[in-house]
Amino acid sequence: MAMTVSEVAARTDLARPTARRLLLTLEELGYVRSSDGVYSLTTKVLEIGTAGIAAQGLWDIARPHMVALVAQTTESSSMSQLDGSDIVYTARVPVAKIIALSVNIGTRFPAPATSMGRVLLADLQADELTKTLATPSRSGIVPRVVLSRSELDESLAEIRERGWALSDELLSLGIRSVAAPVRDAQGRTVAAMNVTVHAAETPIEHLTGEYLPLLLETTAAVSAEWSNLALLPQVEPEKN
Repeated sequence: MAMTVSEVAARTDLARPTARRLLLTLEELGYVRSSDGVYSLTTKVLEIGTAGIAAQGLWDIARPHMVALVAQTTESSSMSQLDGSDIVYTARVPVAKIIALSVNIGTRFPAPATSMGRVLLADLQADELTKTLATPSRSGIVPRVVLSRSELDESLAEIRERGWALSDELLSLGIRSVAAPVRDAQGRTVAAMNVTVHAAETPIEHLTGEYLPLLLETTAAVSAEWSNLALLPQVEPEKN
């Protein structure tokens, strides 16, 4: 949901100058972003709760599909969105396996080092991509491998062509994953979903040959449901 200062003031019963000061503070902290005087939540709100994602409804749609995917692969699956140059985990169905890095809802990782991150970056226009990559990471994690801009551009071009991304121990030793986009009715990527495996247990050939087709079926199903939901007529609230 996006709102103007006046709409926020009316909704919260605050004076407009007070609402504006609060929004500016929240923007500085990274919890909201503004565009042409309209404010909307960022995924950083997930660090203090999952209300933002729940309001969007995407998690409600994705959850049963992700549960089914995990049941088929016996590997963890997660969903994330882009916030600056980081991904932020917005949904997760884990399995009881030890991996090098702890992951929870709200966890942040540098986008270029992850399969989900590069899926999300691949959807950006050139100027938007450059601006996004210039935003300092707030994840606190230093990737094992840092791609140069030319290496990243080459990877993103390949992802745009084939529709999925692979990360092979770029973020950390032992972490291997494949990711695909979740798209809206206009074909824009609204989230990324992955399957994560332990590199010592699952070779790339098995990950891409056996698990990737299941992941692509899952993201296609979630995208279709999300797009259909957006096409439903919106019921205006009754006015007293």
